[in-house]
Amino acid sequence: MAVTFFEVEVNNTKIPVIFEKDNRLPLASVEFIFKDSGTLASKKAGLVSLAADLLNEGSKKDGSMKFAKELEDNAIEFSVNSGNETFVFTLESLKERFDFGLKKVIELINEPNYSDEAFKKVVTKRVGVLARKADDFDYIANNGLKELLFKGTPLANPRLGTIESIKSLKLEDLKNFIDTHLYKNNLLVVIGGDFSEDEVREVVKKFASNLKSGEVKKLQKIKVNENNQSKEINKDTKQAYIYFGAPYYMESNDTKRVIGKVASFILGSSGFGSRLMEEVRVKRGLAYSAYSRFIVNRTNSYFFGYLQTKLENQDEAIGVVKEVINKFLKEGATQKELDSAKKFFLGSEPLRSETLMQRLNRAFNEYYSGLGLGFSKKELEIIKNLTLKELNDFIKNHQEINKLSFFIVTNKQK
Repeated sequence: MAVTFFEVEVNNTKIPVIFEKDNRLPLASVEFIFKDSGTLASKKAGLVSLAADLLNEGSKKDGSMKFAKELEDNAIEFSVNSGNETFVFTLESLKERFDFGLKKVIELINEPNYSDEAFKKVVTKRVGVLARKADDFDYIANNGLKELLFKGTPLANPRLGTIESIKSLKLEDLKNFIDTHLYKNNLLVVIGGDFSEDEVREVVKKFASNLKSGEVKKLQKIKVNENNQSKEINKDTKQAYIYFGAPYYMESNDTKRVIGKVASFILGSSGFGSRLMEEVRVKRGLAYSAYSRFIVNRTNSYFFGYLQTKLENQDEAIGVVKEVINKFLKEGATQKELDSAKKFFLGSEPLRSETLMQRLNRAFNEYYSGLGLGFSKKELEIIKNLTLKELNDFIKNHQEINKLSFFIVTNKQK
């Protein structure tokens, strides 16, 4: 059965629902997604992801251990996670145990485990994670690049926070975020499995009737820094970790992003066939891998890439990256590269829609981006009919990706 969309009214609030019936196996899966409630909804670094961790500590009645054990005993998978723009409750189980799982989630919504013990536990665990990240040079370089690209915005903050920001948070900060962002008004439900539509409507009503109504502030568009910047820090490393990025002018609901997907594949995301890999690894032997892609969200879009190289090759590798991107923008792609990209996207399509979760996630992304349900089929037609002239006109119209910023973790003492 194809994915369908409808709305369920709960106490005068219409809640959008994305649903696919699949009765081949007696399984059930649901995501309760709160829009405009991800990490970008707070200026306090790490607050939103820590709020998700706290909700994973179970309900007030059961506490962490009992809550988790009851779900495990019933073969129910449950988690709370935060993205940049959304806050998500995920529940997966056998259909016959789904009602029990939903009951536990509703208990959690009504009475979270706001105990000092649970709060101290999640803070201690997060501080431990961040302490270990001190030697994760990819993590450091990625966060450093975002600080350059998104300076002065919540996206410049590490999603996990810093040791200092986490230690500064209070239990009341987390409670306040949860109490002011988990509303009916910003709820979207993505559900699939061995359900009838009437059963789905009942699930939505049961969950949403436990939520308050309220207004959540819309997340603002975030502009990428257009200045060519470069920053490096010294660490005890034997490799240079080079992360780079630039603006990419693209709206999430613009169908031309499909052409960008093809351009991105050719430039840096097609493995050994990409321009970056060909020049950086195959021809120059400067790195094991080099990668780049266009990232398009509702609140932001940008060009992103990375590579690792020997310390002594750092400057040469950066020069090659600039050279490859500049040449790509001037000359565009070749017919051979376009044909290869078409073959990949059209040939691998069945692999991207094999499972129920893949199809539901795709449907959510279509809806959330503003492209509309079923756009993936249109996307394949756009790629199939794309001409080399159209592709190269697109590439040449996006000179902004030449406004490159670099963040490098290196070791100048070596």
